[in-house]
Amino acid sequence: MRYAGLTDEPKRIKQEHGNPRDFGIMQQFRTEAAAKLWVSRMLARGYEKDTMGKGWKYGYTFSS
Repeated sequence: MRYAGLTDEPKRIKQEHGNPRDFGIMQQFRTEAAAKLWVSRMLARGYEKDTMGKGWKYGYTFSS
């Protein structure tokens, strides 16, 4: 499965998911609206939404 999510703490999220090799910060956002739009695009591309993150400053992806 491929996941996409938003967070203000990418290091914590990466650790909580077991440090996946392909974990990556894909984009940094200036507004919450832009972040939500990015998530919508990722979901349309077949990613599942990861809900562990809190906040919206960074968009990340990983697979498991």
